[in-house]
Amino acid sequence: MIPFNVPCYIGKENTAIKDAIAGKKLSGNGPYGKKCVQWMEENMGVKKVMLTPSCTAALEMTALLTEVGEGDEVIMPSYTFVSTANAFALRGANIVFADVEPRTMNVDPEQIAAAITEKTKVIVVVHYAGVSCDMDRIMELAEKHNLWVVEDAAQGLMSFYKGKALGTIGHMGTISFHETKNYVCGEGGALYINDPSLVERAEMIQEKGTDRSQFIRGEVDKYSWRDIGSSYLLSELNAAYLSVQLEHAKEINDNRLGTWQMYKEGLADLADAGKIELPYIPEGRAFNGHIFFIKTRNIEVRSQLIRYLKQLGIMTATHYVPLHSSVAGKACGVFSGEDRYTTIESERLIRLPLYYGISKGDVAYVIQSIQQFYAQ
Repeated sequence: MIPFNVPCYIGKENTAIKDAIAGKKLSGNGPYGKKCVQWMEENMGVKKVMLTPSCTAALEMTALLTEVGEGDEVIMPSYTFVSTANAFALRGANIVFADVEPRTMNVDPEQIAAAITEKTKVIVVVHYAGVSCDMDRIMELAEKHNLWVVEDAAQGLMSFYKGKALGTIGHMGTISFHETKNYVCGEGGALYINDPSLVERAEMIQEKGTDRSQFIRGEVDKYSWRDIGSSYLLSELNAAYLSVQLEHAKEINDNRLGTWQMYKEGLADLADAGKIELPYIPEGRAFNGHIFFIKTRNIEVRSQLIRYLKQLGIMTATHYVPLHSSVAGKACGVFSGEDRYTTIESERLIRLPLYYGISKGDVAYVIQSIQQFYAQ
């Protein structure tokens, strides 16, 4: 059996967790939390990082910080996880779904441009598979129309756009450390704040609407309820696990990229023959090997291939069902323009096993099995 995913484990995480317990500081913003924050701020070039219980929580904070509400419109791709839309729908905003570019599955900037109205307040981009959207064009649109830009970089840690880390280009960015991501702590996330004017309020929102962060720093003599907020702190135990992963970030990244490249080279002949399509990495994007997907001719062939590989003990996965086709998506949003690519391309996509430490033998077996399927 070759699983689709195995949560990353270096081997030193247990020691870090035991140390956190011994230190008797288990809630958020402890020594390990600060260590993770420092690593991201220094290595990713972020002005302010806040660890959160999940990327979902970080997205909810961006919705609060942009102050979206009833009647506001938020543009985003339909091809994304539900959290991207939920965060803003919870505040009463109307979700406007834009079509994707078929080769990257990232939102098409020109479809964003066509969707902008006088009610638009936020653009949310999703860097699919850790490969950046066209951020130059998107930031140009945001500046022209005075809009917020939130980068959902859940899959994007250690990926870059023209030398800038994903999540650091828009006004805010969000990262995931869910067990399916490259760097994990079970459940966890981070909020990147690139606009200094948002920092003070973000700290209050993270601490249930209080100025507790300022109190801890000695800036006020007591803390009180100042704003709306929630419990958006990552546990110190999760941070301890995560700290080990970040210390080994390059090792993990190189390992995943090696597997990604092996898939690409091993399946190139099928792509050249027009039987499948492989991922496309535009110029100026340095990516992190988060996902290796192929696209089959259509949904029927995809289903056949998934069944065939499962019979051989190989677990694969499809990905998002476009949000605009869901019950909640229809209630909370609308698709702007024509759904030319989102649905049809999503129905062709299949993700192959890719995780830290997967053996070259297993990757070769997956490649060989796909070759056999198409030979038949």
